Amino acid sequence: MRLWGALAPGLLALGLTACAPEAPEPVAAFQLDCAQGFDAIRAEILARPGVKPAPDAPGEPYEIFSEETGRASYILTRPEAPAHPAVFIQTATRRDGARVMEHEGCAFGDAAEYDQLLAYWESLAAAR
Repeated sequence: MRLWGALAPGLLALGLTACAPEAPEPVAAFQLDCAQGFDAIRAEILARPGVKPAPDAPGEPYEIFSEETGRASYILTRPEAPAHPAVFIQTATRRDGARVMEHEGCAFGDAAEYDQLLAYWESLAAAR
C-alpha cells in the first residue's frame, strides 16, 4: 500500500498531462511584401490564425485587424480613404526600456496621402 501512496501523485500528474490540450504552434511574424499588391496582402492578413477584426469605427476610412497575441495590428484602407489602397502594420516593441509602436507599410495609391495617414497613426501611438 505504501508503494501506491508514493506513486499516486506521479500517476495523477501523468494522467492530467495526457488530458491537457497541446499548445498551439507559434505563428511566425507577418512578413510584409509590397510586391504582392494590396488585395493579396489583405487576403494573407485575414487568413492568419488568431487575427480578429477590431470593432468597426463608423466613418473611419480603414479597417483594423489585430493578432490575439497583441504582437501586431494591421491597418487597411477602405476605398473611400484618400490614401487607398494602402496597408501598414503596427507592432509593439521595446526601445531603451520603453514600449514603442513601430510602423511599416505599403502605399499603392497617393504617396502624400499615405504619409499623412501614417503620421496620424504614429501620433496616436505616441499619445498612448
